[in-house]
Order: sequence, then structure tokens, then C-alpha cells
Amino acid sequence: MRLECYKIYDVAPEIVPGRSDRAWMDAFVDRHPYRCLPLSMANATGWEILCPMDIKIIWNGGPRNEDILLKTTGDPAAIASFADAHFMRGIVTFHTGHLFRTPPGWGVWVTGPPNWPKDGIAPLTGLVETDWLPFPFTMNWQLTRPGEVVFRKGEPFAFITLMEHKRLEEIEPERKLMRTNPELVDEYNAWRDSRADFNTRLKEGETAAMKERWQRHYMKGEKPTGDKAEVHQTKRRLKPPREVK
Repeated sequence: MRLECYKIYDVAPEIVPGRSDRAWMDAFVDRHPYRCLPLSMANATGWEILCPMDIKIIWNGGPRNEDILLKTTGDPAAIASFADAHFMRGIVTFHTGHLFRTPPGWGVWVTGPPNWPKDGIAPLTGLVETDWLPFPFTMNWQLTRPGEVVFRKGEPFAFITLMEHKRLEEIEPERKLMRTNPELVDEYNAWRDSRADFNTRLKEGETAAMKERWQRHYMKGEKPTGDKAEVHQTKRRLKPPREVK
């Protein structure tokens, strides 16, 4: 299976596998957020498209294109090929520089980098039918208040992952009482009791609990009953795009 990334021009923003680390996660004592495996896995489940230049966005709060000003530390003439205020009302449009093609039924989910909050601006998310689209899509961000926001060169301005989205309509969600699944009830109760016991021991300062500090059932792909998940991942290693002539 291939994700084809066609550069529209000879020079285009770099595309790299998503990184699992985040500066705000590193800043915690003992890198505490990394205990939440779903966070770091989501961070790396896709590819980042990186800013080719520094971009400063200045918005006065007005609704017009002219109310958004874009500046760079490099050549100002290069800004137009990368960013503009196409949608107005505090929305900035970034050009990916690529036309993406996917296998039939698969599309590209494009958004900001997961779990990468940016003060003053929020990513707008799109789902694109890249199995037929003969033109590129853009990445849009909406300023949340008047002021200035800076994207640095090498910072991800877009994050793409793939979705077999047409099959979503085949899914039939079912909501039911948990007691209709006795096996799941037993597993849930084992987790609940284990969690309550561990938290009690931790609160009381028990040596073993203090040394362990947190339960690692999900991290180890292990149920409280001791059973192991058949498939479990703690790392995501996506391939970088290779240059094809």
C-alpha cells in the first residue's frame, strides 16, 4: 500500500513521520504524560508536514483579508507560495505543496499535530478523498483571538494520516448494558478492584506501591487478570517518504 506524495514544484515542504514526543510532555516531572500510551501513539500515527520558513501571523480581529498580516524572517516574496488569508475571519491557509493520492476507498485526514496545543490559534480538520482528487488540498488554522502567533521553520503545520473512510458507513454501533457480557464484567471488576487497591496502597505510602508509582496494565498490553493482549503496540515507526524520479 502506498501514499503517493507528488511535489507540485521542485521545492516543497518536508514530510516526516510523526514524532511521539512533545515539549509540554517532556516538561513534566519524570515525563509523567508519557505514561499515557494513547497520547504518544496518537502523536506518531501519521506524518508531519513542516514549515519551510518562519511565519508570524498578526490579526487585528477584523473579518477581512486585510485584517491578517503575514511576516517572515526570510524572503517576504516567498510567503504567498506557502500561506495566505484565503478564508478571512481570522483563518490562515497553508499550502502543503503536494498532491496526495491514496488507494481506492482511502482518504487523507488532515489536521494539526495531535496533542500539540498552540496558544491563540486552533487547527481546522479535514477529510479529503485523495483516491481521485487531481488537485492539492490546504491546511487551515483559525486564530482564536486578536494578536500574534508564530510558526517556526521546521515546526509541523499539518499532520496527515490515512482512513478507509468509506467503510465507516458499514459499521453498526451497538450500545448495551455491560452485564450482557459476563466475561467483560469479570475483567472490568478485576481492573476496578486492582485499581482501588493500588490507589489505597499508594495513598498509605506502601513501599511496593510507592516504588511502582503507577499501574502499567495498558502499557504492557496486559489485563488485570494476567491475560495478555494478542496484539499490542507501544511504538509507532512510520516510513518517511522516499524520493522517486
